[in-house]
Amino acid sequence: MLGRFRYRDEIFYGNVDRNKVIGKGNVEGKVFELSELCILPPSVPTKIVCVGLNYHDHAVEVNMPIPKEPVLFLKPPSAVIGHMDKIVYPRMSEQVDFEAELAVVIGKRCKNIKRKKAVDVIAGYTCFNDVTARDLQRKDRQWTRAKSFDTFAPIGPFIVPADQIDPEKVRISSRVNGVTKQDSCTSNIIFDIPYLLEFISNVMTLEVGDIIATGTPPGVDSLHPGDVVEIDIEGIGVLKNEVI
Repeated sequence: MLGRFRYRDEIFYGNVDRNKVIGKGNVEGKVFELSELCILPPSVPTKIVCVGLNYHDHAVEVNMPIPKEPVLFLKPPSAVIGHMDKIVYPRMSEQVDFEAELAVVIGKRCKNIKRKKAVDVIAGYTCFNDVTARDLQRKDRQWTRAKSFDTFAPIGPFIVPADQIDPEKVRISSRVNGVTKQDSCTSNIIFDIPYLLEFISNVMTLEVGDIIATGTPPGVDSLHPGDVVEIDIEGIGVLKNEVI
């Protein structure tokens, strides 16, 4: 697994091996204890492209028809936080929800990529929480404000390389204060990852580090200050954040 870290004044990437991190780049070869590092968001995206209503079981839950093509929206880079960072509950909202999602991390700049070549541009996969001010989403009837608050895009903790996981056959779940809220499998995704990459890259150029959040399964619920939310994806790990 690949992570991004801070040690004193140094920011660097490193390979994670259990409780140790082997530095890359400016700290090449240096070995750190994971406990002595600050875990940063593993990617620095220029944009976060999210897919709405992309699980069959979620569509059934909300009694909505299966979409004929992906429903896209964006979250800004300013919303990004990492593992163990705090989600800030905005004063103008009265209902903030979590959404567990598998995130694709782009590894090569691409435009008009064909689905059969999609794997060539994927650096790997990580956990994502599409935090949403649901009351504002309903009020605005579009999603920009509700999805874009600072701290509303937790990502991490690490990136699993694309060749080390089958992203369409992994369990995805969420917990709030230790209680399971979502529990599904990425096999329930409506539009698979190669299709999404082809579809999205025909709309916009994808840059290195960009994130594609592939949708959430059923069981979405609300958060409150003091809650601890965990996004758990098999083979990737657990993304944990407290709400303040």
